[in-house]
Amino acid sequence: MKWSEIAIHTTNEAVEPVSNILHEAGASGVVIEDPNDLIKERENVFGEIYNLNPADYPDEGVIIKAYLPVNSFLGETVEGIKEAINTLLIYDIDLGRNAVSISEVHEEEWATAWKKYYNPVKISERFTIVPTWENYEPVSSDELIIELDPGMAFGTGTHPTTVMCIQALERTVKQGDSVVDIGTGSGVLSIAAALLQAEKVHALDLDEVAVASAKLNVKLNKVQNVVSVTQNNLLDGVSETVDVAVANILAEVIIRFTDDVAKAVKPGGYFIASGIIQQKKQDVKEAIEVSGFTIEETLLMEDWAAIIAKRNL
Repeated sequence: MKWSEIAIHTTNEAVEPVSNILHEAGASGVVIEDPNDLIKERENVFGEIYNLNPADYPDEGVIIKAYLPVNSFLGETVEGIKEAINTLLIYDIDLGRNAVSISEVHEEEWATAWKKYYNPVKISERFTIVPTWENYEPVSSDELIIELDPGMAFGTGTHPTTVMCIQALERTVKQGDSVVDIGTGSGVLSIAAALLQAEKVHALDLDEVAVASAKLNVKLNKVQNVVSVTQNNLLDGVSETVDVAVANILAEVIIRFTDDVAKAVKPGGYFIASGIIQQKKQDVKEAIEVSGFTIEETLLMEDWAAIIAKRNL
């Protein structure tokens, strides 16, 4: 089969929404070429790749790459991607150069080459993300392992917004808690909540491909007895109340549905909000507070913010 590589030169701010657009267009994963990766300080105990080639990275901004099959619908698919990306301007998302390029690649080239970017990564005090093809031995007895195959779903679980969500879950989820994961994507946050001994986790996503992928990852991590995955638009029609709600989505979407989250979270429970570019964190904080929460902590990583808020009694 022939494949087409679509590359979008954009900004850090646009990484999450553009990646989601590519996922919804049929890409089973994305590669993010961010020049900041060249200057990050990394420990070598977890097996990351450090010898990155500067020539592979843009001078400014980021390049997001995805792979789509070459078929009679490719032209329409690419035009749809461009249109959806341009629509992000409505939400005041900086698209930078917003340059889109297409090139053809052979299946054997892309099917394995991207794996060099994805190795076991310790992302919090207890959690390590491990690709399914790696043999990894836990470093400590209380280490929690999440196995992911990014060929099955969008996201490797190592983006700052996801890392901060998992760190926030560590701080808030207690044994026996109920959790709702709004916009679950690959299901990594639901898996983390289950490994933290939540009793019941409901993972929601509007995209049917994400739902199928999350179900596979849930089974891969053997937490299907705790995590249920459902196709759903945000919290529409959800009547249950939970101890913890987590949403790693666009800041603009969070602002619009904080009242719904307040109805879904028990008094004294927590709302973890991420996917927030730092310039918009104050707007999100204000919306969350108006809906009946108290901000307990704001996590910052690179250009991103995550918020831990407690539901008022």
